[in-house]
Amino acid sequence: MSDQKPAPRQQLIQMITSYWTAQSIHVAAKLKLADLIKAGPKTAAELAQTTKTQPQALYRLLRALASVEIFREETDGKFHLTPMAECLLDQHGSMWAVAMMMGDEHFRSWGDLLYSVQTGKPAFDHIYGKPVFDWLSEHPEQAKIFDAAMTGFHGPETQAMIDAYDYTGVNTLVDIGGGNGTVLSAVLKKNPAIKGILYDLPGVIERAKKNLADAGLTSRCQTIAGSFFESAPTGGDAYQMRHIIHDWTDEQCHTILTHIRKVIPKTGRLLVIEMVVKPGNVMQPAKWLDLNMLVLPGGRERTEAEYREMYAKAGFKLVAFAQRQANAKPQAADPRYSWAARSAFGAAASPGKVHASPRKSPAAPPDMPQNTSPDPSTAAARRRSECCRHS
Repeated sequence: MSDQKPAPRQQLIQMITSYWTAQSIHVAAKLKLADLIKAGPKTAAELAQTTKTQPQALYRLLRALASVEIFREETDGKFHLTPMAECLLDQHGSMWAVAMMMGDEHFRSWGDLLYSVQTGKPAFDHIYGKPVFDWLSEHPEQAKIFDAAMTGFHGPETQAMIDAYDYTGVNTLVDIGGGNGTVLSAVLKKNPAIKGILYDLPGVIERAKKNLADAGLTSRCQTIAGSFFESAPTGGDAYQMRHIIHDWTDEQCHTILTHIRKVIPKTGRLLVIEMVVKPGNVMQPAKWLDLNMLVLPGGRERTEAEYREMYAKAGFKLVAFAQRQANAKPQAADPRYSWAARSAFGAAASPGKVHASPRKSPAAPPDMPQNTSPDPSTAAARRRSECCRHS
């Protein structure tokens, strides 16, 4: 009986009340309960004293979270960390920032989902009075949390992505909208012969400089401040965008791609890492992330056909893709060819005629590059996975 699927009514109740769990996790993250318990098991009363909360109310929160294996209460009344609770520690690559971000601006914006469905416009703009990335540029603390959340979301995928894609032959890689530099740093560390250019808004670049310095990559990576809606920097023979395209409307994406098309050399590559929405009723995180894009930045996740059309309008062509299961190593295609995996989408582009064929390799994880190339022929690689914006 325990293995049977819940009745439709029970399933729906679980879905309707799922925000109870999400907001409880957010509060635990905000109070940094995992960090406090890391030093040693503590009672709710002890934690309440440190966090300035009401002891009985905090106990009820911890008891509920322990029932879903986030924390564990022992017979002495003390709470311990569990594997999931450890993911809420405030440290690099954890889910702490994700819980913080999702429970604040995202939660408020999703509360106004009806507005987005009625108007087709971002609920975030309706609530906060301006687009999400403009708002983040004015709120440095929330911007830091956003950067950390993107690393928490996509960090584990980065290594799998760069292991799967062959960057051989690239001299200078330009990361468009490269955020805090995490992805570009990983590529440069694995490929010591490659130089990098990180391109993003001025405030983002300032946050990224420290990360590049800490990684010892200052001498190999140039930072350029600017907007991809206005231009793309010259100097690269490969251009990369990870979780950028899904943030924007088709018209805005056309602007971004057109700027890259103007500067990419004939032998260049364009790598695009995004999700691809599958047809039919199959459950896919991309379909829910698509709603998140509607509610927050106003962008969308796209189908294969929609990507093909978008690239064609900007002078690129998606010529092939290979499907792979998530959480397995993706097929490593020729750098100027196109390949894909189950959820995330990656691509490589080059202006001349592309002659390449994919090489077999094991399956792939959430974020992969897509191969696109400017006309007359291009290569684009894609991969289907479950993820967000730059990290």
